[in-house]
Amino acid sequence: MTATPDLDVVVTGGGPVGAAAALGLHARGLRVALIEARPARSAPVTDVRPLALSYGSRLVLDRLGVWEALAAGVTPIECIHVSQQGRFGRTMMTAAEAGLPALGYIADYASVVAALDAAVEESGLRTFHGARVASIAHDADCARVTFESDAGEGACVASLVAVADGNAEAFGAEVGVTDYGQGAVTARVSAAAPHRFTAYERFTPHGPLALLPCGDGFAIVWTTHTERAQWLHTTRAEDFLRALGTAFGERAGPFTGVDARAVHRVTLRVARHAWFGRAVMLGNAAQALHPVAGQGLNLGLRDAWELAEEVARRGAGDSALPRAYGARRRIDRSGGIAVTHALVKVFSNDSMLAGLARGAGLTLLDAVPAAKKFFMRRMEFGTRG
Repeated sequence: MTATPDLDVVVTGGGPVGAAAALGLHARGLRVALIEARPARSAPVTDVRPLALSYGSRLVLDRLGVWEALAAGVTPIECIHVSQQGRFGRTMMTAAEAGLPALGYIADYASVVAALDAAVEESGLRTFHGARVASIAHDADCARVTFESDAGEGACVASLVAVADGNAEAFGAEVGVTDYGQGAVTARVSAAAPHRFTAYERFTPHGPLALLPCGDGFAIVWTTHTERAQWLHTTRAEDFLRALGTAFGERAGPFTGVDARAVHRVTLRVARHAWFGRAVMLGNAAQALHPVAGQGLNLGLRDAWELAEEVARRGAGDSALPRAYGARRRIDRSGGIAVTHALVKVFSNDSMLAGLARGAGLTLLDAVPAAKKFFMRRMEFGTRG
C-alpha cells in the first residue's frame, strides 16, 4: 500500500473513550476523523448502567470541554466504605483524606455519551456515522481504513489509527480473554435511609457488590456467577430486594424498590501490546476489565488523553509513535489490570483462612493513612497519582 495520508489520525469507535480521544486530538490542531457505528441523529442512547468517574476522569472531561454539560446530573462520592460479607475487617476512604473535593462521581452511560456526542458535533471534526470498519491495512508510513455504511463503502488514509471499538483482534491485534464465569447485574434501587454521598464496595463469596450513590437512591453493580446473575436479572422485585438485603446488610437501611435491571457478561480482555502496525489501542480495545473498583472507563479516558499528548509531542507520522504510546501506557495499564484481577481472585471465595487475611488487610489499610492515601490516589489518577 502506497498512499499519502490526508488525515493525521482516524479513530474507530465513537463511544466515550473514542470520542474523548477524537476531541483531544482535534483540540491540538490535528486532522482527525471519527468512524462510529451509530447513525447520525439516531434515537438517544437509553443505557442507564452506572459509570464511576474518578476525579482524574473529571479533569480529563473538563479539559475536553465536556464536564460542564455533565456536572448537573452526576452524584459525587465523598466516602467509600469497603467490607466483606460475614467476615471482620473494613476500611473507609474519604475525599478529605485524599485531599480532593470528591473521590469520584456516578453518572449513567447515556448521559456521558450524550455529552461527548454533543461536543463532537460542536467541534466540527469529520465524523462518519453508521459506519463499520471492514479492514485496516498498514505500511511503514500510514494506514488505510476501509468501512461500510448504508451510503456504501468508504476509506480513509491516515498516519495513525486509534482503535477504540473493542474489536482490535479482527484487524491483527493479539488479545487474550479470561472468562470469569460471572455476570454483572446493574440496577437502580431505593432505600429507606439517605446515601449521604457514600459508596459501598461489599465483597461476597461469589463476587463484589457495589452500592453507589445516584440521585436520591443508589445504583448497583452486583457481580456474581452467571446463573445467579441471570436469576437476579429476571426474578420478582421483592425476591431481588430480599437477596440484596441478605448480601449487603442493613447499613443503608431497608431497600424499598428496584428498577432498570440489566445483566452483562464479565470477561477480562487484554491486548498483549497497546499497538500493532500503524495502529494504537485504547479503552476496551486495549483492556476490558472486571467492573470491581470501577476502573475500566477511567483507564480508557487516561489512554485517550495520553494518546493526544503523545501525538502532539511526536507528530502522527513518527514511525516510532505506536510503540512509544504503548510504552507510555504500559505501567498504568498493567497496574489497573493487575489490581482489578487480584481483587476478584482474592475476595471472591469463601475460604475462612483467606477471609481472615482479607480482613487483616482491610484493617491494616484503614490504620495506615499514608498507605490509604497512596492507594486512593492511584485509583483516582493511575500511575501519575
